[in-house]
Amino acid sequence: MQTLDELISLPYERRKQAFVNIIKDTHELWILADQDGAVMLVAEDEDCIPVWPSKETAEVWQDSEWQNCTPRCIKVKDWQERWTNGMLEDDLCVVVFPVPGESAMTMFPDEFDAMLSPP
Repeated sequence: MQTLDELISLPYERRKQAFVNIIKDTHELWILADQDGAVMLVAEDEDCIPVWPSKETAEVWQDSEWQNCTPRCIKVKDWQERWTNGMLEDDLCVVVFPVPGESAMTMFPDEFDAMLSPP
């Protein structure tokens, strides 16, 4: 298993694949949340919810702007049943495993859902 430093230093495509591999083992993903709910960011001119494969990887994102947020675990099944359609209705995208200092790549919620589903 890769260390936290190794994971966050991977190029995006390899980091995204690591995310999928971890999620398929744990059946959970992580967001950052505050008192108002999931934290959002703007990437590629889209409103997005960032997701991470573990509490530790989400904590890397907690800089001064997001220091009052806490990592929140969501079961993949709950994400697929509740979040995907809600995000589609709200015109939101997903950012998979962003790291500080790197441009975030967005995905549509249904693409993300398909990525999480077994082949």
